[in-house]
Parts: sequence; C-alpha cells; structure tokens
Amino acid sequence: MAHTVSQHPVAHDVLSFLAKPFVAFGNLLVAIGEANHRDQTLRGLMAQSDAELARRGLKRDELVHHVFSDSYYL
Repeated sequence: MAHTVSQHPVAHDVLSFLAKPFVAFGNLLVAIGEANHRDQTLRGLMAQSDAELARRGLKRDELVHHVFSDSYYL
C-alpha cells in the first residue's frame, strides 16, 4: 500500500485569494472598454481588407484617428 502526501503552499493560496478582487476589477475594466461602440467600429474596420478600406477613402494607419478623432486629440 502506498501513501501519498501533497502539500500546498499556504502563501500562494493566500496571495491568490487576495488577488481575486483586483483581477475581477481588471476584467471589468476590459469588458467596459471592449463594449465601447468605437472599439467595435475599429475592430470592424481592422477586419476589412486594404481594398475595402480604400473604397471608403481610408488607410489602415489612419483608422484609429478616424474612429476616435471626435473624442480625443490625436
């Protein structure tokens, strides 16, 4: 008969427990940022090909300025 003993480091468990609220808050901030309509617009434009962007009169390196120009000075 074999006996197995496993030990868990207590410090890791405590630090993990203390970090959970901060991780959750960080995830909340990311979710808020990704729910922004400008972020969704930018993702949609980035998914288009260069030819599709050219038909709209846009260049790939100008997309961030185009999407955020009314709210940020870039």
